[in-house]
Amino acid sequence: MGTFINIHENVKKQTEIQVYSSERESGNAYLQIDSLLDIYNEEKNIGKIQIDKVEEIVGGYHISGNGEYFSVESEWKNEQAGCGFIQVNLNVTYNKEASGNYGLQFNADLAGSGKPTWMIPGAFYKENRFEHNTRKYPRYDYQDGNHEEMVSDHWSFRSDRAALPAIFAWNDEMCGALCVEEMSEVGLTSLGFRGNDSKTSIWVNFPYKEEPVTFVGEPIPEPMDISLYTFKPGETIHLQVKIYTASPDLHSYDPFVREMYRQHQQEYSLNPWMGLEEASELTAHGLYRWHYMPEHSILAETAAFDREFNNNVKGMGDRPHMHVGWVSGAPYSYALLTYGRKNGHQHYVDAAIDVMNNIASALAPSGTFWASWVLGKGWGTGWNPKNTWLQARTISEATLFLVRALNFEKEAGVSHPDWEKAVQSNLDFAVKHQRSDGNFGSYYHFETGEVEEWDGAGGILWIASLLEGSNFFEKEEYRFAAEKAGHYYEHFVLDEYIYGAPEDVHLTPTSEDAYNAVVAYVLLYENDKNKKWLKLAKHAADWLMTFRWTYNLAFPEHTFLHQYDFRSRGADQASPSNQHLHNYGLFCVPEMLRLWKYTDDPYYLDRTRDHIACFLQFIARKDGDFNAYKGMVTERFYNTNCFQPKGMMLTLSHSWCVGLVLYATQEALAFNNSLQLS
Repeated sequence: MGTFINIHENVKKQTEIQVYSSERESGNAYLQIDSLLDIYNEEKNIGKIQIDKVEEIVGGYHISGNGEYFSVESEWKNEQAGCGFIQVNLNVTYNKEASGNYGLQFNADLAGSGKPTWMIPGAFYKENRFEHNTRKYPRYDYQDGNHEEMVSDHWSFRSDRAALPAIFAWNDEMCGALCVEEMSEVGLTSLGFRGNDSKTSIWVNFPYKEEPVTFVGEPIPEPMDISLYTFKPGETIHLQVKIYTASPDLHSYDPFVREMYRQHQQEYSLNPWMGLEEASELTAHGLYRWHYMPEHSILAETAAFDREFNNNVKGMGDRPHMHVGWVSGAPYSYALLTYGRKNGHQHYVDAAIDVMNNIASALAPSGTFWASWVLGKGWGTGWNPKNTWLQARTISEATLFLVRALNFEKEAGVSHPDWEKAVQSNLDFAVKHQRSDGNFGSYYHFETGEVEEWDGAGGILWIASLLEGSNFFEKEEYRFAAEKAGHYYEHFVLDEYIYGAPEDVHLTPTSEDAYNAVVAYVLLYENDKNKKWLKLAKHAADWLMTFRWTYNLAFPEHTFLHQYDFRSRGADQASPSNQHLHNYGLFCVPEMLRLWKYTDDPYYLDRTRDHIACFLQFIARKDGDFNAYKGMVTERFYNTNCFQPKGMMLTLSHSWCVGLVLYATQEALAFNNSLQLS
């Protein structure tokens, strides 16, 4: 494995740089750089810095070029430690006698056969959105498309949208990538690509450019956003780019992500506000005090930070709704139950049992749980594309945590026959509706139970529910169904495109899909110690890490997150369509830590520690802490210009966010000597 440089002269006698991988499929596959920088202003491209002179130096090359506007002196060093990449350092001098506003672009063309595919970690995956997806967000199309519909053959995005600021491109013969830091001497950077009949290109911009339109979280985009830097006469700036190449294997991003993480790990520090036990104590209080509604036997999905505002709008800041899994319900009731029993808080135990009794009491005509309960409407189907659909992930997650609650209560000498009956109804439904190839389907009709959407991996969490249900109920048919599903869902993992987990982002690749895949395949491995399952668990975990921040974002000075010194290393992007940082990765903390043990790969420990440490920030320690109340936890930290300005935080506490901290901190205690978080 390695990335190498070839200095080449084209037919026009112009010097070009070819960067290639030792793992490429042919000698015709490489990244081609025919200029050191392209220059543009707000209106158009105005020139290139052609390569004038190349000198060999120790470990690489010194390459220079001159133009009307700028001159460039650069060093290209072959860094073969780790995965191997090219470190490019550019000293760029402005030549004009009057100040001017310009942008600079470092561009590389990907040579080789086949149509391209892409990844910007956390922000863009492959085509990114299916044509039939009901959610509107940026989509790649080789034939171009309607930019106002957010369909294009080219895109540029701010680097703060990316968990690692890198653009990866693949064709049939190799992978090529460019990587920068979020910030440069001229400001925020960006990442871009183009792929059509003419060429395949990737680039980085200094400062950022977003085109052809700007995605702000809404179905209607904003216009393109081009930022420029004001250069002063004689000014010299220093810019850096890393170039990576690898095989055409779609998993070939992993060594480079690991290498960049290793470097960022040394540069960007963590800042947990507290240890695991304090976080558990606070979030148990917060879940019970602010989200448990005994009059409805629910965990309310939201509770407003601003209680005066909430009172003035008749409680509308609090959302008296409850999903049975996912954003409320069984997983967090389970966390409250376990904390209450272990620490002698009977009121927590009673509340958790009350909520789970409520969930188990109401099955849809199909035999599954209902998705959600809404004040004034009762039980219903949730936030799906059709109001007659129930979603597999929501139901299977509720089933999984009710099985876990049954196991936990059994060890305490307590039985819940109604829970058992409800869980078995759901598990029997999954087995009955499983297709012969192992697919559970993603959406079911709430009355008939018929599968109405087979596409996606929304059903992958049935694997975990069935395996744990098989152990509790001693039913082998559940285990067989889980193993068959493991073979079916394998293709999503190997294709590096797992999608369909959340109800509200139809058939979209999300970090939640990665969490569910990790849980499913770790449990499959524990079931029979088949090394195939362990390999798939590792594969899914590596893909998960493309959603996880390797660095600390530079938040604008006067924003809330800057003032509180929020460290983003370890946070996860929700999805390319739902761009904000969230803590749902806490869902798979126990499985990630066991995966570390099974593989003896410290990368999984380090990155799981990062995620826990990140969300040991912003747990309200007392009433008034960051304008919240004791034990509250927000859902959203805004990392870019999506939904809200960068540096803001959603001022609502969410039951799933509070509940996942409570769940993960309890589960992580057994590993605390290794995590070193207390």
